Amino acid sequence: MLTILVNAFSVPDIRKKLLFLLFAFFIYSLGAHIPVPGIDTVALGNIIGRDTLFGMMDMFVGGSLRRFSIFALGITPYINASIIMQLLTVVVPKLEDLAKEGATGRKVISTWTKYLTIALAFFQSIGMYIMLSQTGTILQSDSWPYRFVVIFTLVGGTAFLMWLGEEITTKGVGNGISLIIFIGIVGSLPQQIIQTYKQAQLNNNYMGLVALIIISFATIGFIIFVHLGQRKIPVQYAKRIIGRKVISGQTTYLPLRVNTAGVIPIIFAISMLMFPATIAQFVPYPPLQLMAQKFNSSAVWYNLSYFILVFVFTFFYTAVIFNPKDVADRMKKQGGFILGIRPGHPTAEYLERIMVKITFLGALFLGSIAVLPSIVVGLTKLSSFGLGGTSILIIVGVALDTVYQIEAQLLMRHYEGF
Repeated sequence: MLTILVNAFSVPDIRKKLLFLLFAFFIYSLGAHIPVPGIDTVALGNIIGRDTLFGMMDMFVGGSLRRFSIFALGITPYINASIIMQLLTVVVPKLEDLAKEGATGRKVISTWTKYLTIALAFFQSIGMYIMLSQTGTILQSDSWPYRFVVIFTLVGGTAFLMWLGEEITTKGVGNGISLIIFIGIVGSLPQQIIQTYKQAQLNNNYMGLVALIIISFATIGFIIFVHLGQRKIPVQYAKRIIGRKVISGQTTYLPLRVNTAGVIPIIFAISMLMFPATIAQFVPYPPLQLMAQKFNSSAVWYNLSYFILVFVFTFFYTAVIFNPKDVADRMKKQGGFILGIRPGHPTAEYLERIMVKITFLGALFLGSIAVLPSIVVGLTKLSSFGLGGTSILIIVGVALDTVYQIEAQLLMRHYEGF
């Protein structure tokens, strides 16, 4: 592994990307420890420690919510805006036409997504301030200038993270937004482990702690096994003449991953669940307060909704990133065909049938991982978001995807991959 990392850093452009990624992680960690002035972080930490919803939110922002730093909102508004725009792209013809225009259309949609992100960030920051005023965690006078300071600081933090994620995607390695969530979870992991150990020590529940560790390692192995799983469809290419060159026919395969959507459905589902529940806790309206109490991470309805959202988003996102018709058309243009299947529309139908079956298994896998923490809490009597299935899935999934990208760039330069 050390030899491989040395090889990666020995290539100038890859070394530049990795150093930029490390610098971005440093900037994120630095901003996560810059607090918004005038907030009683001790009282806020006690509130978050008693609330499962805020505890999960705090984990995804690397403890920024507990410290109430400038990154307290995290990247959640951008994820919510992306979900809304992707859903609107399916139902609004104008957005659908823009999506089909290629890079130009995607750039316009990206701009609208950023505007929507700022609007959602303002909405959530106002709700966050209402929560602070209701819980008595504001140390200074509740004046309009101070309200503007808090609200605009939170919105500015989200806007900066949105920009930083795009810079990582462009100049670094991997998906910037996923990596920001990844570093947030990894950053809060030591604190989660310490809290879990103290909880086991306080309740003399060492058997539960051992069971939690065993389940966590088994979950990591299972996630890696499914994440690497793929269906290989053999594809035959006929002999072609390009210019004066004759390219002989060859047999290869089309790899269809079981978990094509990766960790994105989990992230989407968590954002969808956090947004209404958070607003319900901020707004002083009794029915919404009751909903917030009933709709927590240990409730049956929460876990059922979580599973359904992950299941649906898995199919939705897989359909977005993998279009059987486009794949079939490219194969036909390049003289490729699946043995026993006619090129064109029959190939597209065949690929679609296989993808539905594979995606169904992948959706069941992601949904099961999503509700695993609640099952683990019931078995071990220990609550730890950092060691839950969702956080492990995001850590392992993002790490593997990033490793694949580094490996691909190394292979292009004739280096041995991971």
